[in-house]
Amino acid sequence: MLRIQSFLFCLLLSLQLLAQRGNDVTTPLHAMKVDYPTPYTPPKIENVKAVLDKIYNYLDAATPAQLVHRKSGDAVSLNAIDTNTIIKPGDFRLTSYEWGVTYSGMMEVGAATGDKKFTDYTKSRVEFIASSVPAFKTLYQQHGRRGNAFAQPIEPRALDDAGAICAAMIKAQRAGIANNLRPQIDNYMSFIFTKEFRFPDGTLARNRPHKNTLWLDDLYMGVPAIAQMGKLTGDKKYYDDAVKQIIQFSNRMFNKELNVYMHGWVEEMKVHPEFHWARANGWAIMAMVELLDVLPETHSGRIKVLQQLQAHAKGLASFQTPQGFWHQLLEKNDSYLETSATAIYAYCFARAINKGWIDAKAYAPATLLAWNAVATKVNDKGQVEGTCVGTGMAFDPAFYYYRPVNVFAAHGYGPMLLAGAEMITLLKNYEFEINDSSLQLKSKK
Repeated sequence: MLRIQSFLFCLLLSLQLLAQRGNDVTTPLHAMKVDYPTPYTPPKIENVKAVLDKIYNYLDAATPAQLVHRKSGDAVSLNAIDTNTIIKPGDFRLTSYEWGVTYSGMMEVGAATGDKKFTDYTKSRVEFIASSVPAFKTLYQQHGRRGNAFAQPIEPRALDDAGAICAAMIKAQRAGIANNLRPQIDNYMSFIFTKEFRFPDGTLARNRPHKNTLWLDDLYMGVPAIAQMGKLTGDKKYYDDAVKQIIQFSNRMFNKELNVYMHGWVEEMKVHPEFHWARANGWAIMAMVELLDVLPETHSGRIKVLQQLQAHAKGLASFQTPQGFWHQLLEKNDSYLETSATAIYAYCFARAINKGWIDAKAYAPATLLAWNAVATKVNDKGQVEGTCVGTGMAFDPAFYYYRPVNVFAAHGYGPMLLAGAEMITLLKNYEFEINDSSLQLKSKK
């Protein structure tokens, strides 16, 4: 009897070990647990919100909207400013284009979640800028640009100085979030529409690093503000100009075989070296998303912009990595995985799905994977890791491969907020499931 019991015990143990190892008879191998590098499940709304809360808590503390004395650090009232008055130092610049993206992101999170603290973040800071500019303009006229805390909004000198923050201010004005922004909006738009260098055909351009140069980044630095001005004023000339920028940039810079954009284009070059920098491609697709958000359905250019967005989305999706991120140079698998571009793509794909511009079944799984990826890059302090620092334009690979990453690269925060906000909307609109081991769209709610 003892021998029989011992035999049965050994047999059971062997079967258990065999089951653990698994084979085609004992285990449905297709359903085995996979050690994915990025979470491979549909995110939950409360988890997305928790990530956004961490980012908010960090940014609210790290970006004070207060005037202080340059040397003493004492608070200064607006009616007592002088050449020693500065914005209280924080981790980021309140008047930068990156913070224009962040202001838009905060408003989107507020709209998606109903949490007023996000909306108030933008309200307090854009009103701080708009109310401070007139006083600092007097100092500017008396003492010049140097050391003036608001020189950038007083006299913009590049699209970076004006575009993104102008777009955010128009959104805030239109939504009734902030008041008395129109003088500053008009000042920004005057620069964008009448003073920024353009080609003879009207394409927004720069004269650095070479004369007559196109930077793909400038689609975002210009188009959203111009399009929002069209929505604010109802003047068709703004819509026409925004559409023209998309078409004319694309004619020169879009690779129709890869369906992605080169970063830079110089008019005098007969050969245009192509470096498909991830974040610049992000700025381009986000410019199209923002334009389509406000462009009238009846506008003659809408179909072309929509088709360009769809082609670009197809190209970008083809370069997503198994980790859910995109590479710094899209098709260069030995370049590093970059956070800000991935967050921008997550936002743009989710927005385009929610608006019905791209197919939900085709793109939603990649979008969820992208969000799951970038969510892992928000540390316990609420800082966004893995973001490439500010980047000029180059015609050699080393420049892009070795750009540093830093938690103080401001470019990562606005895209993360935008991506999280739109992800919440996506999760409200659609149901997802693991079907036969793969992440799939289940149904529209």
